[in-house]
Parts: sequence; C-alpha cells; structure tokens
Amino acid sequence: MTPETLVTEFLRALETRDLGRAESLLASGAILTFPGAHAQFTTLAAMASWAGTRYRSVRKTIATFDRMDSGSKVVLYCRGALAGGWLDGSTFTDIRFVDRFEIADGRILRQDVWNDLAEFRPQTGA
Repeated sequence: MTPETLVTEFLRALETRDLGRAESLLASGAILTFPGAHAQFTTLAAMASWAGTRYRSVRKTIATFDRMDSGSKVVLYCRGALAGGWLDGSTFTDIRFVDRFEIADGRILRQDVWNDLAEFRPQTGA
C-alpha cells in the first residue's frame, strides 16, 4: 500500500468511526497531535472522546499530497478541506486543513493536524 493510500484509508476509517480499522494502520506507540491545549493522543479512543466534545462529525476532502522520502521513513503532507457537523446540529464546510504524517514499515508513526476549525466554531454561552 502506498503512503497516500494508507493515509486515505486511515482518514476514511476515522470518518466512519471504524476505529478498529484505523488502529490497524497505526504503528505501535503512534502519536496523534491536534490543535488546542492538551490535544496529543496515543490511542484512537482518547482522540475520539476528545473530538466528541468539539464536533459531531468531520469529513476530509483531500486536495493534494506532498511526499518526502527519507531513508526508511516517509513524511506525507495531506491538504484539503473539512466539512461536518457541530455539536449544536449546525454544519460547516470548506475549512482548510493540513495533516503531516510520518510513515514507516507500512504504518503511521505520527499525525500532526492543523486546521481552522476554531475560527468557525460556534460561540456558546456568556
């Protein structure tokens, strides 16, 4: 499986909440880092729990991949747009994202996520 296919399958598994499939694509000890304080995870269950406090669903439309091979490791940047649903039932579309993946031996070692979700997140309360 190419790194691009690996990342696409991983992201699709997350979208459909097939955490078992997504987990099978991660290396042991993988680290997932998302925007925000205390948003680094070593399990998909912890990441999904955290995400569930921010939005109901999210889909990534991939526009491009940029790949760098370095010995036995591949660094793959994935760029595109987010769409999904907020906790209040409203929706969002066309929010930009960039994910950086480190891949070795056909597994994801690391995912670093950047996006503009916070710029569009509904304001709550006082």
